[in-house]
Amino acid sequence: MKQAGRIISLLTTVALMGALLLACGSNTEQSAAEQASTAPTTEASSSPAAESPAASAEAETGTRIFKDWTGHGVEVPVTPQRVIYHGETTGDLLALGVTPIGVMKNTEGSVYEEQIKDAEDVGFPISVEKSLSLSPDLIIFGNSDDAQYEALAKVAPTITFDTFAPLEDRMRILGDLLNKKQEAEDWIAQYTAKTKEMWAMLHENGLKEGETASVFTMYPGNRLFIMANAGLPQAVYNEDGFKPTPLIQEIIDAGEGFREISSEILPEAAGDRIFILNPVPEDAKKDTEELLKSTIWKNLPAVKEGKVYYFDIQKASSDATSRDWLIDALPAEILKK
Repeated sequence: MKQAGRIISLLTTVALMGALLLACGSNTEQSAAEQASTAPTTEASSSPAAESPAASAEAETGTRIFKDWTGHGVEVPVTPQRVIYHGETTGDLLALGVTPIGVMKNTEGSVYEEQIKDAEDVGFPISVEKSLSLSPDLIIFGNSDDAQYEALAKVAPTITFDTFAPLEDRMRILGDLLNKKQEAEDWIAQYTAKTKEMWAMLHENGLKEGETASVFTMYPGNRLFIMANAGLPQAVYNEDGFKPTPLIQEIIDAGEGFREISSEILPEAAGDRIFILNPVPEDAKKDTEELLKSTIWKNLPAVKEGKVYYFDIQKASSDATSRDWLIDALPAEILKK
């Protein structure tokens, strides 16, 4: 799904939800793996070892052609200095040591809110005028809208980026684009090691092999969603961790990041453990409270066994910085029961 990467941020604000729902029917035409496998060409062809210091410096400040998610070949700086990032996984860049000058600031309550306090809000949809005023040398656009892309491309070199791609793919693509390849590999290695340690510790403390889990959240209008392949589920579903229920696996296989369900479906959708994403809007919070009082909810096995866990939707996101936070937060929430 081209637009599905906006799932978490769009579920938390009314303005963003409409764009998200429109995205559900489309399929990703070019996967992140394909994007990552397309090696961008550089203007310098000699190896770094053979270059003089002056040549190396010139290569660092030069340009190259980068092929983006939707197939554009874009001339970009080898080492971008003023980056606008328009997407909900801003924490990916922060994990690589890059702080954007402009972002989509629907991040109140996120784990990285303080880190981007000085970044300008470029809005949703992205404001071309605001972007122009920031004088970027690169715009990373987490969208595939051709009209918006064409407008942004007149401001600065613009790369489309699949924010719905697997975390490791995203980090490698951004590492390549931002001249942070080693930083990306280092982050992936440490994250992988810490994740394995986390699951091993949880298994030592009662997590059984093959246990299933479900992630739910409410949206204004008493709308219940089961999350399948965006945000927290990306961290929860792991070869060493929880498994999706058959219904959730069906949603994942269909390429959907989430699906709206009725409360009557809860017995089929609920796993051995349940995670609730606390919504932002007050009316959605009230609807959540009503759901938790319902008979159908109270009769779920996970509820009866006290295996229900709560996370703020803004914190339990799919970006690298939030995923790092979840390595500590996930077991802390599970083991406090």
